[in-house]
Amino acid sequence: MKLAARLDQIEPFYVMECAKTAAEIARGPLCDPAVGGRRMIYLNIGEPDFGAAPAVQLAAQACIAAGLTQYTAATGLPALRQALSDWYRQRFELEVSPERIVITAGASAALQLLCLALFERGDQVLMPDPCYPCNRHFVAAADAQAVLLTAGPAQRFQPTCAQVDAAWNGNTRAVLLASPSNPTGTSIAPDELRAIVETVRARGGVTIVDEIYLGLSFDARFQRTALEFGEDVISVNSFSKYFGMTGWRLGWLVLPPALVAPVEKLAQNLFICASSIAQHAALACFEPASLAEFERRRETLNERRDYIVPALQALGFKVPVLPDGAFYVWFDCSEVAGNSWDFAFELMHKAQIALTPGRDFGRAGTAAWMRLSFASSMADLQEAVARLSSFLAARR
Repeated sequence: MKLAARLDQIEPFYVMECAKTAAEIARGPLCDPAVGGRRMIYLNIGEPDFGAAPAVQLAAQACIAAGLTQYTAATGLPALRQALSDWYRQRFELEVSPERIVITAGASAALQLLCLALFERGDQVLMPDPCYPCNRHFVAAADAQAVLLTAGPAQRFQPTCAQVDAAWNGNTRAVLLASPSNPTGTSIAPDELRAIVETVRARGGVTIVDEIYLGLSFDARFQRTALEFGEDVISVNSFSKYFGMTGWRLGWLVLPPALVAPVEKLAQNLFICASSIAQHAALACFEPASLAEFERRRETLNERRDYIVPALQALGFKVPVLPDGAFYVWFDCSEVAGNSWDFAFELMHKAQIALTPGRDFGRAGTAAWMRLSFASSMADLQEAVARLSSFLAARR
């Protein structure tokens, strides 16, 4: 069977390959308490341990009981689009018309729709290195090309306006950013982001900003949406992270008015609509009790960050930039462990700790880096640090 050539441009998702190995080990004797094994500690996957808020779960049950399970419009429930519009007004003091909001089957579907609507063969899309690997692959699936801009610790792992301007050429169509970022947990300074938007606009391009972790920002300097820089900015967002609805597969786009109908046409054909049950349930995210719960969770994640970063540094790992959002630490393990890919598998087998090696996230020296997710409980983080300490001491 002949496969499409575009598959050659899409690498395996190594995060999930490592997760499969961790799960296999967890089912074996190393993690079997009957023979002295210990459970696997998962600090590898970006999934909050809190789950959906109680009101959201109850709303889903009520939705099913009431039979509200039919298709919705491809753009989503009008009530949910309005709730998001209200949320932007209340949280960011920004007027975003509900007509510009399109509900999607997760942020992944949102990015697929954007790439298919905007990019053609030969188009180039600028994005940072390191970055979330699937963003590159969404671009490749649309037969376009991701062009990576090396973004090191000195610039908080985020690209600069000067880099975007220097890399832009006749084939460049857009810039795709993430703030806060996966894997680094760092945000783009608002002044720098504004400069990037203005440069891209002057070039006739499109600025797309992945803001799925924006609600989990710990630093007031970065708690601003890129949408404030103009209606031509596209924001990708999700109910998975701040709102805790990971497996519900629900996200949204905020689009320039002229792009709504083209994206709607694609969504009608490719997805029909996002899950109606998830949409009805998500309305409960905006109840006062739910919003208060999400803020408590954000503070809990902040406390976990403040524990794990100095703990890693005390073990000899380098954390050159404090994550200001999301729930990841991007750390340099080269002086302690060398290659992060080999080290990750060694940790799974010998310490029963699952971390994510840097291989997925870019090309510029990522073999020396690892991503730790502190979306797990404080007890798990403390146990992982104790195991790491013992493991490294025995290794020396």
